[in-house]
Amino acid sequence: MAFVSTDNYIVSDELALAVNAAVTLEKPLLIKGEPGTGKTRLAEELAQSLDTELIQWHIKSTTKAQHGLYEYDAVSRLRDSQLGSDKVQDINNYIRPGKLWQAFTAAKRPVLLIDEIDKADIEFPNDLLHELDRMAFYVHETGEQVSATERPIVIITSNNEKELPDAFLRRCFFHYIRFPDADTLRAIVAVHFPHIQPQLLSTALEVFFELRELPGLKKKPSTSELLDWLKLLLAEDIPAEVLTDKQQKGGLMPMFGALLKNEQDVALVEKLAFLAKRQGR
Repeated sequence: MAFVSTDNYIVSDELALAVNAAVTLEKPLLIKGEPGTGKTRLAEELAQSLDTELIQWHIKSTTKAQHGLYEYDAVSRLRDSQLGSDKVQDINNYIRPGKLWQAFTAAKRPVLLIDEIDKADIEFPNDLLHELDRMAFYVHETGEQVSATERPIVIITSNNEKELPDAFLRRCFFHYIRFPDADTLRAIVAVHFPHIQPQLLSTALEVFFELRELPGLKKKPSTSELLDWLKLLLAEDIPAEVLTDKQQKGGLMPMFGALLKNEQDVALVEKLAFLAKRQGR
């Protein structure tokens, strides 16, 4: 297997190497990077390139490792027993397979995405170690052993909200997605907007990178937000020269709501534009 950029998804050489290395080593690939840099999209494109199923496990603060294995619905079984249902005779009617179970028993080697693992409790990664190592687990209620017929390709994403345990990190192949440079962003934009005017794109990228480099900015705009902004600029047919007109709306760029996502950053840009205007006098 050799994963490379596709018509719909641009990957760096380093990221492609990381994916291929993790598959060769049969280790989970732990992906970190700023939100909006395509971590989740990576798993989607990988599954599509392999023509296989993508099994997505989106992690929340309340998610437990057991949820990925299976859940036993004892409440439903008790209710059915009180109603005299014949279903209670077979405990399998109350076992709900989790995402790991689905991945282990898939007919074709799937891609399993464990998305935003850092949202869960700190013990969550350690609780998965045994199952990810052995690719098997035991169902206590039925005495069944669920084992992977073929080891799935595991992609784990993290936004760095919490530190992950060392024991967990040792079992992963790690890659940090660096924020794309201008040339890579041009290639990404070309995938989504192949007919965009070069002057508009150049000016938009200049404004975008200037915004990201502002000191004190609370949330830097991401690649996905750049694409949203460009989509709006094209929809409104806004010319390139309007983007650099600092007299507009207190110094804010057109459609700034696609790039600035909180009032502190909006106020910061307005303040800097006001100071620049005063100094220009």
